Amino acid sequence: MQKVLAIATLAAALSLGSALTVAAATSKPRSAASIECSKQADAKGLHGKERKKFRAACKKEMAKKKG
Repeated sequence: MQKVLAIATLAAALSLGSALTVAAATSKPRSAASIECSKQADAKGLHGKERKKFRAACKKEMAKKKG
């Protein structure tokens, strides 16, 4: 019984690991604006909804300045 449980646990771990690898491989690289806005949010100590709202406004403002 323990061998079956160990095999099932190993199979689940391998499956999860490959799913995470695929997700990481298909994600886009972060823009300079995104990184800069994240740094600013970190400096302000923002988390959760406040951080998300701040970063969205920051990236929008940077896009206006760029273009």
